[in-house]
Amino acid sequence: MIHEILPVGMLQCNCSIFGDETTREAIVVDPGDNIDAIVAILDKHQLKVKAIVITHAHIDHIGGAQRMKALTGAPVWMHENDEGLYNHLDTQAAWLRMPTPPRTEIDHHPKEGDSLALSDREFHVLHTPGHTQGSMCLWIPGEKKLVAGDTLFQESIGRTDLPGGNHHQILSSIHTKLLVLPEDAIVIPGHGANTTIGHEKDFNPFLS
Repeated sequence: MIHEILPVGMLQCNCSIFGDETTREAIVVDPGDNIDAIVAILDKHQLKVKAIVITHAHIDHIGGAQRMKALTGAPVWMHENDEGLYNHLDTQAAWLRMPTPPRTEIDHHPKEGDSLALSDREFHVLHTPGHTQGSMCLWIPGEKKLVAGDTLFQESIGRTDLPGGNHHQILSSIHTKLLVLPEDAIVIPGHGANTTIGHEKDFNPFLS
């Protein structure tokens, strides 16, 4: 499977582009900004986007979703519990002193246990509230990869001091949904370097 990670926008959100070499279908996760650069990667691999997945509705993860959808025609997936947060995109933009990006309709509201297929690879939705109420991760068992959004980072966890955040909840989400995955599973966080479940069990000070 093709997998490229592109840090986008002023906060360097990790946008993941997954593609199947046979079907040339793709899934784009968290196209927060720099849509031209994302499209260049898609074009390089001759990929057609079948879904745009948003791990949570903070502007750095969802800011480019409208343009991505307009260019590709692909549906946007986001958990319904983050609709309220998405409705206040203008407030988020004001915090960062940036223009408010155009808003898109959300086509699918995935729930815990839902999945999205890319050829023979399944992307399983894990609802992991805590950073926001609609935060979700994607577990890809065939690749042993977890796209963690801003729930889990290398030796850190997502902040919980913004609207919708809950510290107890994010710890519960991580312990019950993420740390039960294989220790050699690769974690792709919403920002920064990749890690593994095993490394976070051993070295993440927030989880001890």
